[in-house]
Amino acid sequence: MKLSIVIVSYNVKFYLEQCLLSLQRALTDIEAEVFVVDNHSRDDSVAFLRERFPWVNYIECNHNWGFSRANNMAIRQSRGEYVLLLNPDTIVGETTIRRCLDFMDAHPDAGAAGVRMLQGNGSDAKESRRGLPSPMVAFYKMAGLCSRYPQSRRFGHYYMGYLPWDEPAQIEVVSGAYCLLRREVLDKVGLLDEDYFMYGEDIDLSYRILKGGYHNYYLPEKILHYKGESTHKSSFRYVHVFYDAMLIFLRKHYGHVSFLLALPIKAAVYMKAALALVSMGFSRMRRSLGFADNAHRRPTHYLFIGSENTIAHLRQQARERGLSATFLVADSRSCPDGHLSHADLLCNQRPVAVVYDTDAYSYEQILAIFSSQPEDEVLIGTYSNASQRIITSEETI
Repeated sequence: MKLSIVIVSYNVKFYLEQCLLSLQRALTDIEAEVFVVDNHSRDDSVAFLRERFPWVNYIECNHNWGFSRANNMAIRQSRGEYVLLLNPDTIVGETTIRRCLDFMDAHPDAGAAGVRMLQGNGSDAKESRRGLPSPMVAFYKMAGLCSRYPQSRRFGHYYMGYLPWDEPAQIEVVSGAYCLLRREVLDKVGLLDEDYFMYGEDIDLSYRILKGGYHNYYLPEKILHYKGESTHKSSFRYVHVFYDAMLIFLRKHYGHVSFLLALPIKAAVYMKAALALVSMGFSRMRRSLGFADNAHRRPTHYLFIGSENTIAHLRQQARERGLSATFLVADSRSCPDGHLSHADLLCNQRPVAVVYDTDAYSYEQILAIFSSQPEDEVLIGTYSNASQRIITSEETI
């Protein structure tokens, strides 16, 4: 078995459905197995997916065990030479996985590899390349120096912003959203540390891989990561878990650091957590008083691009749902640049979701179009005839 893919899911069945549809194409001619570990979802995820994807191995947890423990359950059952940890709110290109496997085969020093993750509008996600959060690196990030000097090798080391986006490079931390691991490395350094409920476990594992004598790599292969559909970042639980993970990492790997150096780092972590909680409390108070955060937000306009039959179906769906929409009959041969060649159809309306028929355009073509010219309020949308569902970073219809 060449590859085992492990996806941990929690209440995101429609995004996971889309992820599995993209995997069906990406795994062509690759000997692979796929595990979906459901962390006690309340949206009937497993029953919904089992009928549509019977070739997937499902593990239904009777509790939410967290990201690390759920991944480890499947890794222990898996048989692949490589293990890919993949978030459910992702789309992978048709050749992304094959190219990553070829790189790993050609670089025996590679313990893990990550990819170029795109956000919901096609822009590059900073988390695609990261440095280890040593006390000083963490301090520079907490103090705002990382965001102020992103290209600096010293102050911007957390996101390694000085590295080129279109070339492979050695990095220190591979994101758990797409983390391709060599099996022999896991056998040597161990699985994910289950002390981390969620967040921080990828940093911890990446550090142990480096200490084990291997290298971690960034590869410029594109995936879409909606980043947040699998978590709820506005909740108290998120704030608590995220910042607690940072403290676990510091205690575990930098416990030898002097008290005077560790104290400001811990103080900054607690301060960030406190500010986040205050901000969340203020937003909730505004909502309780009737001041909705999106009260002045304009409705999304949709531009649908696809085959004639698909567009006919989408016209009907737009009418039934009262969507503001424009339609373009096209495919990758007749219109390879997609919406970039038809800016007039956007009518200067923002925000706009450009929804591509995934039978008319490959996933790789869709990602290439958006990444070539990302705009803040132009969102990536997809429509699959297999699911008959419109999906963007903001909603599923």
